[in-house]
Amino acid sequence: MNEEHKKTVHEKYQRALQKGERFWPDSIYKDLVVSFAIFVILVLLAAFIGVPGEPKADPSDSSYVPKPEWYFLFLFKFLAMYGQLPVIGKIEWIAAILIPVIVLGWLFLLPLLDKNPKRHYSRRILAITIMAVFVVSMVVLTLLAGIPMVPDEAGRMTPIIVQLLAGLFIPAAAYVLLVVFSLLRRKIGPAAGRLQVWTAAAGSSAMLVLMVVVLIVWPAPAAAEMEVAGTLPEQILAGQDLYSVYCTECHGDDGTVTIVQGVSDTLDGTVMSPINSQDVMYTFTDETLANIITYGQQNLGMPPFSKAFGGELGPSEVGYIVTYMRYSWDDRMEIPAGAVSSIPELQPGEAPSWDVHIQPLVKRYCQSCHRAGKDNNNYLTTSYDEMLTTGDNAPVFTAGDPDSLLLQLITGHEATDPKTGETIRQMPVNKLLNQKYIDMLTLWIMNGMPRTAEDAAALFVVPNP
Repeated sequence: MNEEHKKTVHEKYQRALQKGERFWPDSIYKDLVVSFAIFVILVLLAAFIGVPGEPKADPSDSSYVPKPEWYFLFLFKFLAMYGQLPVIGKIEWIAAILIPVIVLGWLFLLPLLDKNPKRHYSRRILAITIMAVFVVSMVVLTLLAGIPMVPDEAGRMTPIIVQLLAGLFIPAAAYVLLVVFSLLRRKIGPAAGRLQVWTAAAGSSAMLVLMVVVLIVWPAPAAAEMEVAGTLPEQILAGQDLYSVYCTECHGDDGTVTIVQGVSDTLDGTVMSPINSQDVMYTFTDETLANIITYGQQNLGMPPFSKAFGGELGPSEVGYIVTYMRYSWDDRMEIPAGAVSSIPELQPGEAPSWDVHIQPLVKRYCQSCHRAGKDNNNYLTTSYDEMLTTGDNAPVFTAGDPDSLLLQLITGHEATDPKTGETIRQMPVNKLLNQKYIDMLTLWIMNGMPRTAEDAAALFVVPNP
């Protein structure tokens, strides 16, 4: 590059420097490009990753704990930490209103207060270091938001103290030192800038290290997973499971029952229309069906199933049952592929196991009656151990015994309760199981009630008697 060319470049640079960068359209254009790129990234994340949904809002559910959106977690954690401070921690408005207003006001006035024309990072050390500490503290508070401010199992206050150090005391000390070093710049010269950088680096590192310690030593308690059916097949499957538990007892597994039997003295003998009929499916809207499940039908002895009225179901669960009924029994609807679960078929030479065959079978046909809170001679089928050990006449079946009480009842025979002398009716009361399911239960009992598929595979299969 010759001298003349250097001079030309220098002159262009000086003209551009004097002209400066215009807010419109120069800065706005750059902001629009970056904003659009972020928008595209968010759209892609929402489309391909998404956010897990939650059940419909249920005002009657007092166990639900609302949480702020992730971008507000740092502020809520700050409030939780501030509340741990002695004396001033009780004055909530300081942390909830005063401090956020001061921070927002400072950010709003910053362009008016900071008139430094320099743009190089070495000339803006105070602003950069303060913002660095602020951003790191936001990250730390956000990641610690799930850790409760409570003593450990031994009653020690260590978890609280470490969190306060990471989220409050260290950043506060860093801010003070950064401002002090800035005020001393004229006295100590360039060393002030180096001290500010080291202060920001040390403070940020200390916060991150303590955060990692807290997350490892005192991790957040595992949150209860909420199963939310998102797709239509998932909703139908969820509705099928719920129907099996809450509706089969009276309406049968296929909705064909017209006279209630074996439920209770008040309900037995109640005459009703089969809920799988066209009379019901064609004339009742989804809203009507949901209202019947929610509020019950007191004139027919049907209790309300909504939590708001003493039942066990939330709005989402009621909706799943309605969806299952609609797509299963309304011949105007086409059920999507994979939307109805089935009990796995036994392969030749295969022994059934609890995990693979028996659990889905009893969930479909037995748990509606044989679960806690029902009049069922205290016989429960909601788990493997309960099925083997519960009941007033336990055990109701014995490995290898074809004359076990359970096998007598599911094959349509009645039995006499040895303790009370009362007659024990067939199970299920309304309609016997399909013969292949009777054979499956019999084969399971004859082969020693294996729990897992591995246990069943290791057996020499004993044929049904």
